[in-house]
Formats: sequence, C-alpha cells, structure tokens
Amino acid sequence: MPTKKINHIGIAVRNLDAAIPFYRDALGMSYQGSETVEEQKVKVAFLQVGESRIELLEPTADDSPVAKFLEKNGEGIHHIAYEVEDVQVAIDTMKGQGVRMIDESPRHGAHNSLIAFLHPKASGGVLTELCQAADH
Repeated sequence: MPTKKINHIGIAVRNLDAAIPFYRDALGMSYQGSETVEEQKVKVAFLQVGESRIELLEPTADDSPVAKFLEKNGEGIHHIAYEVEDVQVAIDTMKGQGVRMIDESPRHGAHNSLIAFLHPKASGGVLTELCQAADH
C-alpha cells in the first residue's frame, strides 16, 4: 500500500476568515475554496502549494475534535494527510501490520474524499490521515 503523495497538511485555526489572508496573500498560495464537513464538525479551506495543499480547519461545534485540539494546543499543525489509491486497502494493510487506527472503516472527508485516521501513538505522535480522492 504505497502512499502516492502528501495530499494536504491540516492546520487548526480559530477563524478561517482571519487565517486565509496569510496563506493566500502573504505566502501567495492559491485559494481553492471552503466547505463545511458536517461529519467532522469543521469548516475547511484549501490552499494549493505545489502538488499539495494546506487545509485550514475551523471547528463548527464545541465538541468537535478540532475544537478540543485548539483548546489543548492552540492553533497549529493538526494532521498530515497522505493520498492512497484505495483507503479501505490502506486500512486493512495498516491493521494487518498492527498499526493502531482511529478509523477502522472509511468515512467522508472534504471534496467527497474517503478518509481514515491512524492513532497518533502509532505514528510518532503525528495525527496521520489516509485520503482517497473522490475521482478514484
């Protein structure tokens, strides 16, 4: 189950409207739009940088994982997402290798992608996302 590339780096922010100008204007990244991902209780904005993206995450509920992250850690890098061909195969491969998973089956992410998270204790303290693009 090879990873194809870094799909995106997720950054937790308190306010998308306040954060977007830095990435778009100061760093010159191309703003790709925003959407709400109800299942994850976040509003996300994507900014393109090379073949990868930055995903800004603003919580939409106080009980969302991103809200809890912000409360504990403040704004900053939340996760790294690696693109895979088939997220279910990737999950099965990880489980077969004894990797601790948060998600044992795919769930829906932004842009109609399928995603699954590895537990940070399985990946050196880094929350890791496996991401299958919707056009797969």
